[in-house]
Amino acid sequence: MKNITIIGGGVIGLCSAYYLQKEGHAITVVDRGEITDGCSFGNMGYMSPSHFIPLASPGIIAEGLKHMLSSSSPFYIKPRLNRDLMKWGYHFWKNSNATKVFRNAPHLNALLQLSRSLINEMRTEIGDVFEMEERGCLMLCKQQKTLDHEFHLADEAEKFGLQVDRLDAAQVQALEPAVELAIAGAVLFRDDCHFHPGLMMIALKKYLETKGVRFQLNTTVTGMEKTGNTVRAMITDTGRIAVDQVVLAAGSWLPVIAKMMGTHILLQPGKGYSYTYSYIENNIRYPAILVDGRCAVTPWGSMLRIGGTMELSGINNKVLVKRMQGIYESARNFYPGLKIDPPPADKIWNGLRPVTPDGLPYIGRLSKLSNVIIAGGHAMLGMSEGTGTGKLVSEIVDNKKNSIDISAFSAERY
Repeated sequence: MKNITIIGGGVIGLCSAYYLQKEGHAITVVDRGEITDGCSFGNMGYMSPSHFIPLASPGIIAEGLKHMLSSSSPFYIKPRLNRDLMKWGYHFWKNSNATKVFRNAPHLNALLQLSRSLINEMRTEIGDVFEMEERGCLMLCKQQKTLDHEFHLADEAEKFGLQVDRLDAAQVQALEPAVELAIAGAVLFRDDCHFHPGLMMIALKKYLETKGVRFQLNTTVTGMEKTGNTVRAMITDTGRIAVDQVVLAAGSWLPVIAKMMGTHILLQPGKGYSYTYSYIENNIRYPAILVDGRCAVTPWGSMLRIGGTMELSGINNKVLVKRMQGIYESARNFYPGLKIDPPPADKIWNGLRPVTPDGLPYIGRLSKLSNVIIAGGHAMLGMSEGTGTGKLVSEIVDNKKNSIDISAFSAERY
């Protein structure tokens, strides 16, 4: 048995705790909050093997520059003189080409498929209480040229063994009989599933508590004590915490904590927005990515969440209402029959996604710190990659053969 301290109580931290406690380890999860909010709660709740194309991909930079001129756009980088941001941007640009995508997509696919294969087992064990549905996810397209591109991606998805349906507008409308759509068509990724992320996090935390996992909440890490290449203790605002093994799963705060350990992690926080309607009389049935609109919608019974954007403006929780307005307008544009009002400004949720320069997460040991494992940088795919990452972390701790090749996820690749 090993004593393991996990820094970060988001989905990656809790999934790591889940698999580590299965191996009989003593686990302490340290988090700066109460584990009642954050990116693991307000996201769209997708488990998406369909998202095998990394964020850094051909055309993404041109698309981003086009959107930056609009205050309601889905993409924004706050101009500022910041060395880490400029270095991140340089490497993001270097990775946004077909050659890199061809190299990285199989690794991303392997992690997504691993996670998808594990989620049903976790649901059975912690309780079927987070409204998981396995009906797939639609990639809705407004324009025919967008639909043609998604059909091409569907061809690539089938090469990875994914089940896809190519649908015209009438076929999609048949799947959504209660709400009028205005689209060219869609691709249905049947292997995807969705669930309520907040309920999943609450259920997982309660389960871990019954298994003896200790939670030290409302605790901010302020420094580290090291001896040679080993972290001996964390200094926090509530006192000193001695550590044996450390899993760093601090989300967008990962570079901040890593710096305290004397190492550098290249990562930027990407702000996303969402709003949840508590009751929709005639709701949609399928979760969907609105491809042209660069946003997403997720139903849970009569509830509906709309969300999206990628705002690189540093660590802050400032809400730019016009961005949420853009999401709302996109949803109404794709679903003219959906009866929803604009989200009230004081009820808009926002959270920070940890974004790497190539769209692949960081998973692995640090060569300069013998007892530290990095698990972060999952961007919009934290829920989709959570179970797989947790499984890999437990294998790394126990020096077992990894379920998949993790060489592409090295935390020291930049």
